Amino acid sequence: MIALTPAQLPSLPRWFADGPPGATALAEHALLSGAARCWADRAVDPRAVAVACAGHLLLRGEPTALAPLALAPFTAHYVQAPARFLPLLAGAFERLVPWERMVYLRRVTVAAPRPPHGVTVRRVTPDDAPALAALGADLAWIHASWGGPAGLAASGHGWAAFRRDRVLALACTYFRGSTHEDIACLTVPAHRRQHLALACVTALCRDIEARGHTPSWTCSRDNRPSRLLAWTAGFRLAHEYVHHLTGEPARRVAGLAA
Repeated sequence: MIALTPAQLPSLPRWFADGPPGATALAEHALLSGAARCWADRAVDPRAVAVACAGHLLLRGEPTALAPLALAPFTAHYVQAPARFLPLLAGAFERLVPWERMVYLRRVTVAAPRPPHGVTVRRVTPDDAPALAALGADLAWIHASWGGPAGLAASGHGWAAFRRDRVLALACTYFRGSTHEDIACLTVPAHRRQHLALACVTALCRDIEARGHTPSWTCSRDNRPSRLLAWTAGFRLAHEYVHHLTGEPARRVAGLAA
């Protein structure tokens, strides 16, 4: 595949309009954040396109336009694609693990819980980049879709619970689309069960709705804590789908790539 800049694919979101809200938002986020990468089988009149961001890969178009070798760089990615791509993916990787996903949309307005004494819930600013970086490698996924802590801090799309200058919980727009914003959140393990994530999510949702967008929430069917938090924050189930986690490239593909 040929690497393209988002500017070379101005109609990129239309390729993904048939997918769940998070997929469409990811494609549109690629045009916004600079943290995504785009490919096509050819630069003019492409037949197949791919967008990757924060370990997620979207595929659309005609799978026969791609060879298994073209997908070899996407090991350990979560792939969302129409079923017609499954034979191609199965030929490209040694393992392909299905993950059932649930998509929620915010339908109910809920009151924000009061944070504990000494904790402030506020919008993340560019000055907070060091505090986001201090979350460490295990929680770095939260800012991956913005290219790192500085990108998220400068985006204006994060809300966090702070004690002094330390982040205890964080919610952010993970993929921003033109109609939906798919969100992510976390709580530092030592500060769970204090409703901090709920306070951050509630503040973020107000922000998203003020922009005229709909907050969406995507998580694994097996992630019961995430599903419970979504429900408590006013999200209701809207869609289910399956994406696939890729393993190592198939031996014959890896040999061709060597």
